[in-house]
Amino acid sequence: MAVGIVVVVAIAAAAIALAVYVDGNRHGEERDLAKAQAAGFMEHQAAIDGATVNYAEGPNNGPAVLLVHGQGMQWEDYARVLPDLATRYHVFAVDCFGHGESAHDPALYSLNAQGAALKAFATQVIGEPYAVSGHSSGGIIAAWLAANDAERVTGCLLEDPPFFHVTPEEMQAPPGCFAWKDGFEVTHAFLNQDEVDDYAVYYAQHSYLFGLFGGLQPRIAEWTAAERAVNPTGHVTLSWVPRDWVRGMYFFDAFDPRFSEAFYTGTFFVDVDQVDLLARIECPTVYLKAETNYGEDGLLYAANTDEDAAHVQELVRDCETVRIKSGHDIHFEHPMEFAAALDQVTS
Repeated sequence: MAVGIVVVVAIAAAAIALAVYVDGNRHGEERDLAKAQAAGFMEHQAAIDGATVNYAEGPNNGPAVLLVHGQGMQWEDYARVLPDLATRYHVFAVDCFGHGESAHDPALYSLNAQGAALKAFATQVIGEPYAVSGHSSGGIIAAWLAANDAERVTGCLLEDPPFFHVTPEEMQAPPGCFAWKDGFEVTHAFLNQDEVDDYAVYYAQHSYLFGLFGGLQPRIAEWTAAERAVNPTGHVTLSWVPRDWVRGMYFFDAFDPRFSEAFYTGTFFVDVDQVDLLARIECPTVYLKAETNYGEDGLLYAANTDEDAAHVQELVRDCETVRIKSGHDIHFEHPMEFAAALDQVTS
């Protein structure tokens, strides 16, 4: 009987663990967002030079902070860190053009156009000096604002931006980089075919990342297609795949792949010089650098190299590089360390 009881308890524990695992995969993002909403964040829209900028605003509990998400995400990507920031800042988190409920118009998919729109947003909506933080490609936008709205930007947090590994030439230079293989090549191929009309499904089928999982990739693609067939306008959440593995697809329902095409062609950086941009930043800046790793094939599994990071440090006058053992999404993986870095540039 004792053995039977142990077996029953073990089965029950395994069932509970499985249920918790599936529930976290399917509803983790919803819970983070619910906490942000409970902290007072509300969604709004502003017309900026005729283009819609969607954003969330938190309670006014301190100096203004503008958060700019990375490619393929939305303002909700910051949900995990927003309740903490709301206790001491007046946070504005935007959807970049081509993302979420902001304007989807390829004419706006350049650094200068996005930067100018957010500079106007700061004038029209924020209405006071502000610190800016940007993640990944959003970090490059944050740098643009720090350089071009210097009179009002009080501090800048660059969260793992891909400086010097962001133009087509830089990303394709040997040994190549993950963003090019897993993002821009896949997006370009998607836009130049007509067999699959759902980008999330196409990405799951052709992702370099999922290809590393061997035989699991076809299953991920099948599960993604099945979920999108049931809910074609909903977020991608897969029950049996760890949340962190597929989190990059979560907001694909409201992402315009043509935004990525601007990086593939290089048009995102028309009339922009990265060296000049960084050299013109004068406000206190923290460069939050995630780990630099390489795959077995030599591919760069990071936003940029250690040499690139050193170049950023040299160019920005008042800059401190903070290295952290983390993947690319630092604010999601290590919200406390992200918040501490933001506090550093606003103190």
